Amino acid sequence: MIRRRVIVHGFVQGVYFRDTVRQRAVAAAVTGWVRNNRDGTVEAVFEGETEAVERLVGFCREGPRGARVDRVEVSDEPSEGLSGFAIR
Repeated sequence: MIRRRVIVHGFVQGVYFRDTVRQRAVAAAVTGWVRNNRDGTVEAVFEGETEAVERLVGFCREGPRGARVDRVEVSDEPSEGLSGFAIR
């Protein structure tokens, strides 16, 4: 199990970014959360199997239709054993 934190920069709020990430995470059995930040970024934490987490990180580099992703920061963190996936 791995954990990644991503911060997505660009036009990423108001384009169903968070809900699309939540749907994909639930379908992939990845736990964690996603939220909008005041600075206009979207931040997410993913925990799960390496391949599933990396697919979600890859999706964040593109975003849903209507989004424009300029940059994605990715960092590794120790797993916390989260359950479920939430929009914060």
